[in-house]
Amino acid sequence: MTDEISTSAEAAEAAVLPCVHEVHSDPDACAGLTEVPEKLQKPDAAKSPARWAYERLILYIQNFEKQLDAEHEVAMGFAGGNAGVLRIEGMGYFDPDIITFYGSEGSGSRTQLVQHVSQLNVMLRAVPKARQEAPANRIGFRLASDLQQD
Repeated sequence: MTDEISTSAEAAEAAVLPCVHEVHSDPDACAGLTEVPEKLQKPDAAKSPARWAYERLILYIQNFEKQLDAEHEVAMGFAGGNAGVLRIEGMGYFDPDIITFYGSEGSGSRTQLVQHVSQLNVMLRAVPKARQEAPANRIGFRLASDLQQD
């Protein structure tokens, strides 16, 4: 028997994907995620949990970057431990359930985080640009354009 058993929460989530709804205390001060590209609005049973998480994270990263000034870039913080902050320079997934983030930490050391989708917990942070003379890196827009090509 190869039927996959889902929890009621997973079944409920699958039934409504890719709905998005947010409420903020000051709607004028915080531009929440309001748009899901048409390509991502169609449920696809063939997508792995890693692919679903990857695509939705791209939307959140891109939306976060829209709110940054020219002096800041997106990074992610880690919950628990003293792992620090990773400046996001790349992101990917490995079916069926792994997400990976590539980047560097404050000291410039190369960093990669490999995470199971069930443990996914990402805090997006605005950090000063790594090189003041260069334009801010906008990885979210490159990731989103890659989704359009699939």
